[in-house]
Amino acid sequence: MSNPAAVPVPPATDPSFTPPSLGRRFGALVIDWVLCLLVSNFFADPVRDGWAPVLVLIVEYGFFLGLFAQTPGMWITRIRCLAWADGGRIGLVRALLRGVLLALVVPALIMDEHRRGLHDRLTGSVIAAAPRP
Repeated sequence: MSNPAAVPVPPATDPSFTPPSLGRRFGALVIDWVLCLLVSNFFADPVRDGWAPVLVLIVEYGFFLGLFAQTPGMWITRIRCLAWADGGRIGLVRALLRGVLLALVVPALIMDEHRRGLHDRLTGSVIAAAPRP
C-alpha cells in the first residue's frame, strides 16, 4: 500500500539529492547518438550531412524528454531529466531548448555541484536517477 504523505521532494529543495554519475550520463548520450545516426540514415548521409544526426538529436530530446522525461539512452542507463524546481517533466519547449543547447556541446561541459550543465540551468532541469518498478 502506498503512503499518500510520501510526496517526492523536488531536487532543488532536497538536501540529499545526489546526481547520477557522469558515466551514466555519457553512456545515455552515446546510446542516443547512435540511435540518431541510425535514424538520420533514412533521410540523409550522416557522414556527408553532419546536420542530420544533430537535428534528430534535438527532435529526440524534445519529444522524449518533453513527454516521458527520458530518452531511450536515459531509459537504458536508468536516469531521467526532471524540472529542477518541482521534480516534474520539463515539457516540450524546454526539452527542445535543452536539446539545442546540448547540441552546442560547450554548455554541457560547464557544470555545478549538482552536475547541472549550462543547458540544464538555462532550462531549469536536472538529471536524476530513475527508479525501476
